[in-house]
Amino acid sequence: MTDSIVINEVGPRDGLQSQKKHLDLDQRKSFVDALVRSGLKNIEIGSFVSPKAVPQMAGTGELLQSLSQVKGLTYSVLVPNQKGYELARMAEARTVALVVSATETMSQKNLRMSVEQSFAAAEGIIHEAKLDSITIQAYLSVAFFCPFEGSVSASLVRDQARQLAEFGADEIVIADTIGAADPAAVRDLMNGLVEEYGSERLACHFHDTRAMGLANVYAAIESGVRKFDSSVGGLGGCPFAPGAKGNVATEDVVMMCHQMGFETGVDISILLKAVELISSLTESQQGGRAHYWLSNNVA
Repeated sequence: MTDSIVINEVGPRDGLQSQKKHLDLDQRKSFVDALVRSGLKNIEIGSFVSPKAVPQMAGTGELLQSLSQVKGLTYSVLVPNQKGYELARMAEARTVALVVSATETMSQKNLRMSVEQSFAAAEGIIHEAKLDSITIQAYLSVAFFCPFEGSVSASLVRDQARQLAEFGADEIVIADTIGAADPAAVRDLMNGLVEEYGSERLACHFHDTRAMGLANVYAAIESGVRKFDSSVGGLGGCPFAPGAKGNVATEDVVMMCHQMGFETGVDISILLKAVELISSLTESQQGGRAHYWLSNNVA
């Protein structure tokens, strides 16, 4: 058990992909730079998806190549398929987030592939990534509840996580894509996964749709998980998952971790400036559940 928590900031990808206002590349770069200044070391900066489907992510390759490459700083990009992986490789991405879905309907709607096809594609991409010395974060979406099929069994998720591990994924990210999980379900699932794979190979991704995002982070911490996705200001949502709201807010997660005695390496006062920036850029006020308190009590 470590006294450090790793925050993987997904605002520039998961946060911006659902925004009505589309930011240009200079604005997206200024956002990423603001996050770096706060001390965040792991940032998902965009995705290689069809610009027709998600126009907010157009130009991610240019964005990646425009960013300063600093030792100890990891920029990741999301890819949905083989073509996306090839574009990421051409852009010299070193860490790639690969998504598969736990349920058939979500897989068809999000990836336009069956679960079987998506896992076969994932196996091929992970194999290529090993040869290319690219780190793969394998995301298992709708791991607790699917907007189309309802509750997802923990045994199914464990079996699918095992497949991803056997393929050679460097990290397995359990994703509550629409924010429907509860702390008991999180603890039950993550206890078993941590026991099987160790905390260093696992991460969690929570949304706050039902106001349980932070409680779910806490439950996963109790299970031994030490890496979490979050989005500054609670920005984000999934455009393919009806009912999905914002991600759990980075400032909320950092505040809770610090109060519990964990280190994150993040300066909340500077992080709040990133919240102000993205609120201005999107012309929409952003902020986590503790934003008012933090704004008035953190220097």
